[in-house]
Amino acid sequence: MLNRRTLRIKIMQSLFAFGQCKEANHTLALDLIENRFQPDLNSMQVQDKELLRSQKKVALQLFEKRFKGKEATESPDPKIEKAVADALDLFTNQVKKDQSFLSKNIILEIEKLTGLYYTVLNLLTEFADLAAAEKKVNHSHFVNHPLIKALAGSQELTSQSLKSESGWQKHKDSVRGWYRDIIKEDSLYQEFIAAKKPDEESQKGLIKHLVRKLILGNGPINDFFEDQDIRWAEDRDIIKSLVDKTLKSFAENKITLQKLSLDWEDDKEFVNKLFASTIGLDDKYKQLIAQNTKNWEVDRLPQTDRIILEMALTEMIHFPNIPIKVTINEYIELSKEYSTPKSRQFVNGILDVMSKTMKDSGAIKKSGRGLLDNK
Repeated sequence: MLNRRTLRIKIMQSLFAFGQCKEANHTLALDLIENRFQPDLNSMQVQDKELLRSQKKVALQLFEKRFKGKEATESPDPKIEKAVADALDLFTNQVKKDQSFLSKNIILEIEKLTGLYYTVLNLLTEFADLAAAEKKVNHSHFVNHPLIKALAGSQELTSQSLKSESGWQKHKDSVRGWYRDIIKEDSLYQEFIAAKKPDEESQKGLIKHLVRKLILGNGPINDFFEDQDIRWAEDRDIIKSLVDKTLKSFAENKITLQKLSLDWEDDKEFVNKLFASTIGLDDKYKQLIAQNTKNWEVDRLPQTDRIILEMALTEMIHFPNIPIKVTINEYIELSKEYSTPKSRQFVNGILDVMSKTMKDSGAIKKSGRGLLDNK
């Protein structure tokens, strides 16, 4: 099941990607200026290379000043002005496209989790089909396992799998290899199929073992999912939770498919708002971060820490129903998992100081018991 921490992780990853896109777009803008002042090799006229170098130098300096929001006197040379204006437009337009793409992509990435969940469930029935085709060894205890039967007979799972393309048609060879080398060779599986009459406890134990140890545990099948999903390290725990709840739901020979979110529309709103608002965070709050990080013994603020701090400030400002204490604790946890060893103490100290400053200035407006308390 999705929780807000998972959503924050997805947003943080996309903000990191957005930062990399901005750096790449800045380089593209510089390349545009560079190309504008290259000698024209097709021209019949003699090229004044010294003048071109001088124009390029002025254009690059003028671009950087305007890029950083500093006042810059207009150049009397129209060629320089045009190159600078075009470079700034290129950067601005590319950043807008990247923001739009990443904003949509966060939602798509999260929605793909449902497909991964169905894929894991379908893998169990794929193994059962291969076991049913075996002639030399009797796999009937697995093939006729009540939960396997329930999965195979679930019209909802079949329907949803078709919609999300969560079948294994394109990877039949991989499935056969896993069945042959992993499932059949597993000692617990061999004990299960060799038993006279497996009881309910051993039936549950087998499926849990297959899912947790052989499919989602470290090994070739997990490696496959990792290759398919760039965020598998974070997504695996969500999938594991959904599958576990599905197994627990089994009753009267039926399973209940789990929902990724209890209120997906509310979660989507949270994602879109936090992502866009962090990108649009007012410069005065970024300056507040800069002012407060000067006292820390860090040569350079890691990009992940900067993103975490900006997300936390954005959340404090734009989400009045989330207590400050919750926000600070959540971003401390993110820093522990995704940043440097010293980041937990660093983020905790900075957010504590800045939250007090922002409360005093009225930037943070919370209402309700416990919403302002960050002790």
